[in-house]
Amino acid sequence: MTGAAGFIGSHLCDFLLSMGFRVVGLDNLSNGCLSNLSNSLGYSSFRFVRGDILTPEGWVEDVGLVDGVYHFAANPEVRQSTIDPLNHYKCNVEGTLNVLEFCRKFKVKHFVFASSSTVYGDPEVIPTPESHPIKPISIYGATKAMCEFLCQAYSKLYGFKCLILRYANIVGPRLKHGVIYDFMEKLRRDKSKLEILGDGTQVKSYLYITDALNATFKAYEKLVEEDYPFEIYNVGSMDQLTVKEIADIVVSRMGLSGVMYVYKPVTADGRGWPGDVKVMLLDTSKLTFKTGWKPIYDSRRSVEETVKSILLSQ
Repeated sequence: MTGAAGFIGSHLCDFLLSMGFRVVGLDNLSNGCLSNLSNSLGYSSFRFVRGDILTPEGWVEDVGLVDGVYHFAANPEVRQSTIDPLNHYKCNVEGTLNVLEFCRKFKVKHFVFASSSTVYGDPEVIPTPESHPIKPISIYGATKAMCEFLCQAYSKLYGFKCLILRYANIVGPRLKHGVIYDFMEKLRRDKSKLEILGDGTQVKSYLYITDALNATFKAYEKLVEEDYPFEIYNVGSMDQLTVKEIADIVVSRMGLSGVMYVYKPVTADGRGWPGDVKVMLLDTSKLTFKTGWKPIYDSRRSVEETVKSILLSQ
C-alpha cells in the first residue's frame, strides 16, 4: 500500500487488516502522518515502511514480496497543481512508474490505482460514464490520465491484473484537504466571514470514506475472481451539492450564524481556480452492475458526517 499514512490510504489499511490481510504500508509522511495509522499499528499483521516512491532504491528491499499493490500515493492538491506542475508530474507520474516497475520486477499479481474524476475534465455527458473521453483541464487530472495509460501498458505487457478506480470527492475522518477542510480552517480564523473560491455554484458529488472502501474492495474482489486483466470503474455518490450548500452545512454544524460569504471567482463562468471542474457527477452503474455496490450515504450526509468527525477530532 503506497500512501498508507494518507487520508484514503490509512482507512484502507485499517479496512484490509480488519479483513484479515497482511499489509505493508509505504509512505514518506510528506502529506500523511503516522497518527492516521494508530489503528493499523496495533496489528501484528501490519508493517510500516517509510519511503518515497520517487526513490525506490530506499524501500524496494524493505517491502519485499507482495501479492497485490494498492497505489494511493500522490500529490492530491488539484488547485496547487496549476501553480507547481513539475512537482505534480514528478510525484504522480514518475512515482507511479517506479511503483509499476516494482510490480514488474517482483511479479506482483494485482495492481490497484487510485485515479480521479478529474481525468474527464469538463464532461459532455452527466452523469459521466467510464467510456467518456479523457480530456483533463488541470495538471493534476492530466497526471492521473498519464498514470492510467502507464497502468494499462504495464498490465498488457507484463501480465499482472490492473484495476483503475476513478474516485469522486472522497470525504470523512482524517480529511486534511479540500473544500470542507478549507472552509473549517477559514472559519476558525475568522467566524464573521468565509471566502469561497468561485461563485458558489460549482456542483459536485461527495462520497463518504466507508462507502469508498466498500466499493474499492468489491471492485478488487471482482478483478481477482474474473479473467479480464484490466478494468476501470467510477466510484462516487449518485447526487451532488453546490459549494454554497457545503458552506451552509459547515457554518451550521460549527454553530455559527451571520457569516458573510465572500465569493472569489477567477473565470467568467464562476470557477474557483484555473482547471477547476464546474460540474461533476459520475455514472457508477457499471460498478453497481458488476459488484452490487451502492453507496449508503448521499453527498449531504457525507459532508455532514465529515464536518462532525473533524470537529470531534479537535
